[in-house]
Amino acid sequence: MRGRPRVKGARLPSLAERLADPATRWRRTRVDHWYGRSERRLDIASGTALWHHPGMRVPIRWVLVRDPEGEKEPQAFLSTDLEADPSNILRWFVRRWRTETTFEEARRHLGVETQRQWSDLAILRTTPALFGLFSLVTLWATQLAAERGILPDCVCWYPKHYATFSDALALVRSELWTSMAFGPSPSGREMHKIPADLLNRLMLVACRPP
Repeated sequence: MRGRPRVKGARLPSLAERLADPATRWRRTRVDHWYGRSERRLDIASGTALWHHPGMRVPIRWVLVRDPEGEKEPQAFLSTDLEADPSNILRWFVRRWRTETTFEEARRHLGVETQRQWSDLAILRTTPALFGLFSLVTLWATQLAAERGILPDCVCWYPKHYATFSDALALVRSELWTSMAFGPSPSGREMHKIPADLLNRLMLVACRPP
């Protein structure tokens, strides 16, 4: 045969075909924090392949995941680390959820990516400072929640069972504003002009992120 030898072998079955193939070998594993659960049993199948695109060839490890209980749809994950254990690839994916949530909440409530500077150095200073603020709020809110508890703010059409960063931010704001600006006057020196219940309601509304 004339010409250069082909750089890729025979076409491998697609992941959808492997999912439907009864000969596919599955292995049972356990993954922590899978879609909100503390631990989840999953069936996984894995192998290596060459992802071929015009001008590009990338060796990958693919991981097929199916839920033996049938609650979640099957999913596929890809990694360029051919030696990675399939269970570790799933654990890396779980960690990525937390990272993406941190970026989203820092963007929404602290203004990450919306700050306006005129120099690269200012951007390099501001973004780490905002993420540092995110960490400080989280740590302080954790301490306050352990002392007095924290009530997640939710609406009737979206139940929320766990506190999020917006709840942590409201708790820290309440602590700062109550102790520094809205503390009661010493007894006998000045009369309260706002009932305590009304003041608490106003504080609750003001502390909640928009």
